[in-house]
Amino acid sequence: MSYENILTRVDGRVGVVQINRPKALNALNSPTMSELTTALAEFDADDTIGCMVVTGNDRAFAAGADIKQMATAGLVDMMNSDFIGYWDKLKAITKPIIAIISGFALGGGNELAMACDMMLASETAQFGQPEINLGIIPGAGGTQRLTLAVGKAIAMDMCLNDRRLSAAEALQFGLVSRVFPKEVYMDESMKIAHEIANRAPVAIRAAKEAVNMIFEVNLASGVAHERTLFYSLFATADQKEGMDAFINKRAADWQGK
Repeated sequence: MSYENILTRVDGRVGVVQINRPKALNALNSPTMSELTTALAEFDADDTIGCMVVTGNDRAFAAGADIKQMATAGLVDMMNSDFIGYWDKLKAITKPIIAIISGFALGGGNELAMACDMMLASETAQFGQPEINLGIIPGAGGTQRLTLAVGKAIAMDMCLNDRRLSAAEALQFGLVSRVFPKEVYMDESMKIAHEIANRAPVAIRAAKEAVNMIFEVNLASGVAHERTLFYSLFATADQKEGMDAFINKRAADWQGK
């Protein structure tokens, strides 16, 4: 499929979606989010893809939502719009999504990154929720996911006073899992994407589902769901293959079954 606001490519078993609005610092509008979620859904349905990447360019992952799209909107306009709903569509993706971030990840851009399953960053990355400067608050999960990731104190500082986190601070506070030098961040991040993409497919999906469940339910319910997923994997060919490969000291040949 041809897109106007994103670029897509396949690298081995990794599907890559790159936001491509450089003149607007990759600001996110409805057409961009529609294309992005469509591309991810197509990769998710492709059995040859094991992991997906969402990225921007060296200068900006995404510098926020496109303010021009919202500036004159009223209450009913925003409630009837499907714009923010695009962020929710990422929850339906079953395979892992990795956000690879360099430069600005602000407002809706940071919310998009946090809606992914992992966040990897260049040392130049900068994270923020500057909506307060516009007389509004984050609306695509920013106050919630940010607080779960970095805690109340830092989230309040960011949402109330436009505090920006450097890549080093984002790593310190648990917003990202790894930070790489700018010169190699994409190559190093893609290595991780390839590692995940080539692991046992059914188990990878189950692990993603289990970890994400803790954000939806209490601990007891989450543990119970984890246990159900754990037991169910013993009905898969990949479990038999993985354990036999371990015992016999050979590489596993995953079938995704």
